[in-house]
Amino acid sequence: MTTTDVISVSDADAAPRHGHRFLLIGTDTVFAYHLALYHVPIHAFQMINKFGLDGGLRKKYLDDLANHEDQRVYYSLFSEGDWPLQEIVDGTRDSLPVELERVTVDSAGNRTFTKILDETTATCRKQDVVHYKPLNATDYPDHLTCLAFGQGSEVHLAHQLAASPNWDEVITTTRPAGFQQSDLDHATAVTIPSIKDPKGVVTTSPLVKGKPYEGLIGTREVTFTAGRQGWWNHTSLNT
Repeated sequence: MTTTDVISVSDADAAPRHGHRFLLIGTDTVFAYHLALYHVPIHAFQMINKFGLDGGLRKKYLDDLANHEDQRVYYSLFSEGDWPLQEIVDGTRDSLPVELERVTVDSAGNRTFTKILDETTATCRKQDVVHYKPLNATDYPDHLTCLAFGQGSEVHLAHQLAASPNWDEVITTTRPAGFQQSDLDHATAVTIPSIKDPKGVVTTSPLVKGKPYEGLIGTREVTFTAGRQGWWNHTSLNT
């Protein structure tokens, strides 16, 4: 069975809408992770950044997350319009309209995006872009490779998107050790030597929640335990 994405809207909003989605990751510092699509040029980028969020949106997100902490629920910001992400990177865009969505996943893996907060404005600055790279790789790494980002003791790992087909995932670690803030500020690559890269798409995460792992940043060892999943996509990413 293939998975699908469903947008939960009212009848008045039934017309198709186009725009960017950014998954919200973290609690102390909230990061925005762009929902990438290999074969849609305007979305064919892996991007991690921070937005300036108003107090109401931040509170709604954190409160709702607390109520769904142990469920397969994600959170996204939807920004309507096919504007290029490069505007954020270049600093020519300093704000964007956003709606907060709760993303629920059923037992078959189908995702439903439901608006839980009306449109507000988020601010953006080019200095808050942590990672920005086009999805143009033509090969795969030998071992599972992730991008480390976060602030202080809150460390997140995003699967580094290599060649297509692939899978997109973000987790928040627990008990991270050996990471430096300079690693997190630039989304430094972390290799997990114990996990061979499948060199293609998988349907479940190779990182098992609650299991400890050893990784390498260059030759420096880091350790972490896999924690809450903040995003997963192995379907629309590749279509």
